Amino acid sequence: MADDAWTDDDARAALLAERVRSRRLLGAVERSMDDVASARDGANSDDEHDPEGATLAWERGSLGAVRDDARRRLELVDAALHRLDDGSYGRCLVGGEPIPQARLAAVPWARTCIAHAG
Repeated sequence: MADDAWTDDDARAALLAERVRSRRLLGAVERSMDDVASARDGANSDDEHDPEGATLAWERGSLGAVRDDARRRLELVDAALHRLDDGSYGRCLVGGEPIPQARLAAVPWARTCIAHAG
């Protein structure tokens, strides 16, 4: 194999690093959501007429989207780690063909080849 080949060790290291990053992000977002909730508790309960209400609602929604993305990324990373353990990592879950190494290097949790992505 060439020196620049994507190995299972490379994949595991990248996936574990992404898992740590996503967990940290999730923790930070959840703390921020708690802060927004605390700010909301002291504010007027009428978001429509409270000058801060719209801002708090937008921030809560934005943080919720980031939280959901971090949770989804953790699910994808954990599934990829499971595929590494069971030997199916690097194969498209739709067609069974190998996922190109460049795709795996860019998105180590990729479940499909480019043709089946989306």
